[in-house]
Amino acid sequence: MPRKSARRLQSNGPRRSDAKGRRAFLGSLAGSAAALLLAPCNAHAQQRLITRAVASTGEALPVVGLGSWITFNVGDDRVARDECADVMRAFFDSGGRMIDSSPMYGSSQQVIGYGLRKLGMPPTLFSADKVWIASGAKGAAQVEESRTRWTVPKFDLLQVHNLLSWQDHLPLLFAMKAAGRLRYVGITTSEGRRHADIEAVMRAHPLDFVQITYNAVDRDVEARILPLARERGIAVIVNRPFRQGALIHATRAAKLPSFAADIGCASWAALLLKFVVAHPVVTCAIPATTRVAHARENMAVARGPLPDEAMRQRIAALVSKL
Repeated sequence: MPRKSARRLQSNGPRRSDAKGRRAFLGSLAGSAAALLLAPCNAHAQQRLITRAVASTGEALPVVGLGSWITFNVGDDRVARDECADVMRAFFDSGGRMIDSSPMYGSSQQVIGYGLRKLGMPPTLFSADKVWIASGAKGAAQVEESRTRWTVPKFDLLQVHNLLSWQDHLPLLFAMKAAGRLRYVGITTSEGRRHADIEAVMRAHPLDFVQITYNAVDRDVEARILPLARERGIAVIVNRPFRQGALIHATRAAKLPSFAADIGCASWAALLLKFVVAHPVVTCAIPATTRVAHARENMAVARGPLPDEAMRQRIAALVSKL
C-alpha cells in the first residue's frame, strides 16, 4: 500500500461526518473485493480446519486469518464498530485465530480492541501487529500504545512494517521476546517492494515470521523469498491475496474452471485464496472483510482439499490470461 495514503490515514483518521460515506465505501470494497464471490467450499464445510506449524515453535495456526487494512478503519462510528465486532465473532466462531493490524491502519487497532472486549477477549486470539515509525527511539512507545489499543497483555507477533527503520526496531523486538513480553518477531513488505532487503534481513537475523504479498499474479516471492523462508524456518504471512480486489474484478466475467469442483470451490475467489494457502511454505493468508458472511466464507477456504501444484499452475495460467 502506498505509504503516502497510509500516513494520511494515520494522521487524520476518520471523521464522524464521513461515517455514512465510509460505510458505503467499505461495503462496496468488501463486496467487490475479497469476498463478493467467495462462496464457501460447501461440500467440505465440516472437515477439519487446515493449519500450518510456525517453524520456530511448532505452534499450529489456521491457514486463513483476518486483515484489518481499510476495512476496520471506521473511527468512532458505533454502528461500523459493531459490524467489525460481528465480523470478528464470525471469524473466531469459524476457528480463526490470527488478526493482523498496524499503527499505519488509522483507527483499526482501536476497533480491534473494541471488538475483543465486546467478545470477552477470545482466548484463541493470535495478535499480530507492527512497528511503523521512523524514529528508533520511539519504537517502544508506539508498541505500548498499540498494545493499549488492542487491550491485550502482550502481542503474539510484532513485525517491522515495510522495513521502516528496521535496524533500530529489530533489536527492540528481539529484546522484548527474550524478556517474555513478546512471542514472535517478524518483518513485512507489500506489493513486491524491497525483496532484496527482505532477503538480506531474513538471512542475517533469527526471524520467526515474514509477511509478503503473494497471489496468483504476484508470484515473484516464489523464486527466492519462499524457498529462503523454508530454508531458514521462517513462517510466512500473505497479504493482498486478492490484490486488494483486483483479481475478483478480473475474474468476474470469467467462467469458473470445472476442476474447481474437485476441491469443493464454487467461486473464483475461493479458488484464488486456495491457490495461496496451498503453497506449502505459506503459514497464513490474511484477507480483510467488513461482512460476517464473508468472514465465514473466507474461513471455509481453510477446510477440505487444497489444489496440488499442477492445479495451482493451471489456476495461475488462467488468471494470467484475464
